Amino acid sequence: MTIPEELLPVVEWWEKDGKKTLAILALAGIAAGGYFGWKMWRDYRCDAAGEAILSADTTEELEEAVRNYGADRAGAALRQRLAKSYFAAERYEEALEIYDAMKNAPVEGFEDVPAVGRAECLEALGKHKEALAEYDAFVDAKPKSLLLLTARLGSARMTAALGDGKKALDALEAAKKEYEKDANAISRIDSAIDLVKRFNSHAKAPESEAKKDEPKKVEAKKPEAKKVEDKKPAPAAKRP
Repeated sequence: MTIPEELLPVVEWWEKDGKKTLAILALAGIAAGGYFGWKMWRDYRCDAAGEAILSADTTEELEEAVRNYGADRAGAALRQRLAKSYFAAERYEEALEIYDAMKNAPVEGFEDVPAVGRAECLEALGKHKEALAEYDAFVDAKPKSLLLLTARLGSARMTAALGDGKKALDALEAAKKEYEKDANAISRIDSAIDLVKRFNSHAKAPESEAKKDEPKKVEAKKPEAKKVEDKKPAPAAKRP
């Protein structure tokens, strides 16, 4: 077969570099197909995880969603919802574990939730000193956080629980002045004030009851001195 002269350069290129170029193009096609395939799979996973965030209602459904999508981008949001579900179900230890794990990887836009959630779990577990330390640390570190009032209310509750009801009420009254234009905040503060007052009254009740039960001191009455009447000597008997 005679090759036209004008095609000779093409034949020479093919024999020298054509096959290698074709292999490169084939690999590039496979890589591009793989990338788009991976992207479609990832998008599907994200859509499924997002649907799980919105549709999962029960603790069991959230647990399954975390098992399925916990490693995806939506995993942190799912774990946060699961922690809240555990807390509502009074499974405080399990909620605390999730909040501890989320401290370094919180949901974007909800970075303050793990710290306050941790303090609330400690409070629910009766670890009042630890909870107070967590609340106070958050108040000092996050003065502009949307969860600042939540932490201040928690701090007041723990202060009262540890026996200083007056300090707790003073803190709540100060907060009330700061939030005087926020009706929702005032309502929350008033609820906390009522709670602290009830706690104080319950704390004082045992003391008053104990005082009632104390035996009354009865002064010993001095014996009254008996009046001794002067007895006249009996008349002597007459002799017959």
